[in-house]
Amino acid sequence: MAKKSMVEREKKRERLVAKFAAKRASLKEVINDQSRPMEERFKATLKLAELPRNSSETRLHNRCQLTGRPHAYYRKLKLSRIMLRELGSQGQIPGLVKSSW
Repeated sequence: MAKKSMVEREKKRERLVAKFAAKRASLKEVINDQSRPMEERFKATLKLAELPRNSSETRLHNRCQLTGRPHAYYRKLKLSRIMLRELGSQGQIPGLVKSSW
């Protein structure tokens, strides 16, 4: 089980990303628009820099939904390899049969 503080920090980041997504997108659109004046684009860059760092989507890290483990994460199932193996052995995941011989 991952530290609760790390899991909570990740949840906080997810909330910040959702909160500032529209604002970030509009500022990036202004910054990347070559037809706008340079001063306007520079001001948009400064406004983007003022936003919280944790509101950037690149700061998010995939974690297991059940344990919070950050490594060995399967995107499709949103589980770590350990939980995938346990749930597969219990027959909880449809279509997954754990091999044993």
